[in-house]
Amino acid sequence: MEAVVFVFSLLDCCALIFLSVYFIITLSDLECDYINARSCCSKLNKWVIPELVGHTVVTVLMLISLHWFIFLLNLPVATWNIYRNTQSRAAEVTHERSHDQAWFPPALFLHVSL
Repeated sequence: MEAVVFVFSLLDCCALIFLSVYFIITLSDLECDYINARSCCSKLNKWVIPELVGHTVVTVLMLISLHWFIFLLNLPVATWNIYRNTQSRAAEVTHERSHDQAWFPPALFLHVSL
């Protein structure tokens, strides 16, 4: 059972890293004016909920399988993702948001490191 949990967790983390890199590349394209804000939003918004679900599933799976240390490592990031997505659709990336908030890239790097 543990092997299945960790293989699924590994595959999910690979998908989340891919999504984080995709977000960074798309936002850098927006910054360089290769794409407009509407196109950037349409590309990124469809991946916000799958990112939330993927990270929450791994966190809950670690809780159910009694891997407390890994669960406690994932809990702050999962909590932040849930908070970010429940605040009146605050997860929708807009042109103003991506330039006004300096926490977005560090939050992505924190997500990639866990």
